Amino acid sequence: MKYSHLSFALLALLLLGCRKAEIIVPEQVIPVAPPVDSATSAESDYLGFYLLNEGNMGSNKSTLDYMDLTTGKYHRNIFAERNPHVARELGDVGNDIGIYGSKLYAVINCSHFVEVMDAQTATHIGVVSIPNCRYLCFHGGYAYVTSYAGPVKIDPNARPGYVAKVDTATLQVVDTCVVGYQPDEIVRVGSKLYVANSGGYRGATMENESSEQASQRYDRTVSVIDIGTFKEIKRIDVAINLHRLEVDADSAFIYVSSRGDYYDIPSRTLIIDPHIDECVGEVLAPNGGPLACTNITRHGDSLYLYSVEWSWYEERNTITYAIINTQTQRVVSRMFITDGSHSGIEIPYGLAVHPENGNIYVTDAKNYVTPGKLHCYSPDGKHLWEVTTGDIPAHFVWLKKKNH
Repeated sequence: MKYSHLSFALLALLLLGCRKAEIIVPEQVIPVAPPVDSATSAESDYLGFYLLNEGNMGSNKSTLDYMDLTTGKYHRNIFAERNPHVARELGDVGNDIGIYGSKLYAVINCSHFVEVMDAQTATHIGVVSIPNCRYLCFHGGYAYVTSYAGPVKIDPNARPGYVAKVDTATLQVVDTCVVGYQPDEIVRVGSKLYVANSGGYRGATMENESSEQASQRYDRTVSVIDIGTFKEIKRIDVAINLHRLEVDADSAFIYVSSRGDYYDIPSRTLIIDPHIDECVGEVLAPNGGPLACTNITRHGDSLYLYSVEWSWYEERNTITYAIINTQTQRVVSRMFITDGSHSGIEIPYGLAVHPENGNIYVTDAKNYVTPGKLHCYSPDGKHLWEVTTGDIPAHFVWLKKKNH
């Protein structure tokens, strides 16, 4: 049988199975950089950031790291040591992370729950059980979590997914809203939620089937949910195999990544106007072709993105970087790492920009099965420092000082 790139990854990793027993690795504290703030300084609103390492699927090796920007020290694998009463590690595949109020939320995809911790200490508060959970956002006292709904399994007949509405006070799922197939990232604009539907499980190329036939099973829509009624009110036709969503500073447009089909349909960066709920165009590369996008994050009026685009024809990844100006919706740079050190990054996987000083953070997943790297760059793209992370470092969330 023939399978897509995603199919091979999932099937191979599922064969690994879960470990019978866990080896608890103690927290490691590593000095990596001069402090950018002091514990008593009022100059910065931010203490540091958490980095969620996905861990290889089936290995139950998701871990949580913390970069303390007040001391310049990197705290690696903090969950187990800070939670000795919890009889497990963090779980299997950390897929997203966020802070809302005093709580830290980590979406643990293949363990089928959201781990809820104290945002200041990362100590366990509770879990929310949601099958095949993916991404989350927050509004009005609720967390909204996307779910593939079914098992972690390539299946051309996989069912539609849903968004779970979680009361952040009680940590109970109080409602669900059915959306498209295999929903991934979710964002809020005004009174509406937007969900990128991928159809990733359905798009696998099966035996005696062309890639064109398989690509027709991908979802190509963004679901629009009215927050007040918690009902899907529209599906916006965009492109196949959608993944990431990023809103500009004025909430005027939503940028959407399409992963393509890994054969003939390339990755693209599309634009939705949330005022009319329509796809109104796409961002093009300087050569006039599609702008590939794997991950995207905003800082001011700039969108930083990278792409790791797999081709089954060439059996290799093409890695690119870019900056988009959201005022002009044009690419203004094809490389935000300006000193050539990007050549040392094997697989860019996580991306963040400091909300205040503009430092750029890029993670490297390496070979996906060994510890990765976190690289920090100045706003003008010069390498400042690096540190070893857990396996597949992926998702950032910034920790503010209390009362900020």
